[in-house]
Amino acid sequence: MDKIYIKNLEFIGNHGVFPEEKFLQQKFSISLEMETSTRKAGLGDDLNYSTHYGFVSDDVERVFFSKSFDLIEALAESIAQEILIKYNLIKSVKVLIKKPWAPIKKHFDYVAVEANRSRNKAYLSIGTNIGDLKDNLNDAIERINNLNFTKVTKVSSFLETEPFGDVEQSNFLNACLELETLSTPQELLQNLLQIERDMGRVREIKWGPRLIDLDILLFNSDVVEKDDLAIPHPWMCERAFVLDPLSEIAPNVVHPLERKTISTLKRILNK
Repeated sequence: MDKIYIKNLEFIGNHGVFPEEKFLQQKFSISLEMETSTRKAGLGDDLNYSTHYGFVSDDVERVFFSKSFDLIEALAESIAQEILIKYNLIKSVKVLIKKPWAPIKKHFDYVAVEANRSRNKAYLSIGTNIGDLKDNLNDAIERINNLNFTKVTKVSSFLETEPFGDVEQSNFLNACLELETLSTPQELLQNLLQIERDMGRVREIKWGPRLIDLDILLFNSDVVEKDDLAIPHPWMCERAFVLDPLSEIAPNVVHPLERKTISTLKRILNK
């Protein structure tokens, strides 16, 4: 991946935890490393296919003076979010903030914080078998799309499927979504659980009827193994109601553990 660099933008500001840092001005140095593709801009000599570092510098300055941050960690987070939200061609950004006048009673060059943030692509499975099924899915999709720093980029067809497990219940309506998000997998999980609660889901019977079910299937090519979260979803390769809609929107995405595309996994399951 190609990169655009902005090195050592200097500003005088009032960021810090201690009271004296709020009124005694200090120097800050901010550097950016932005991953992008410069191929099209380079071949066509056309700025429309690149990111204007002058505009980015102006945005860094605007965020810097937007408020007095207690922590330069928070300043770095705000700058990274601003760049990734505003500039679609930037895939990831590294923000380095140096604070050479930090209140440390020692000889030092500077203290610094480096934040690395990126656009993440996630795939979700959504399903319902209680109430107005289409309305439930559309409501969930709208709520997901309204999450901070998250955008629904693809939606599969809605597919009616038979219930999974031994519980007698109505058929489900299922779909899969593609998301672009700045959230981590754990942050996304908590947001989805909150949407389920807000929509009225009650967890009583395993694999039982549900108003809405939101599962993370894939998150970039990450493998996550936590007590409350496993990515890729551990049962996705065994479920047609997942692979059928997922192969519609992501046929060539590779499962990071199986090392096979979604369309291949679907063919294997349907044999």
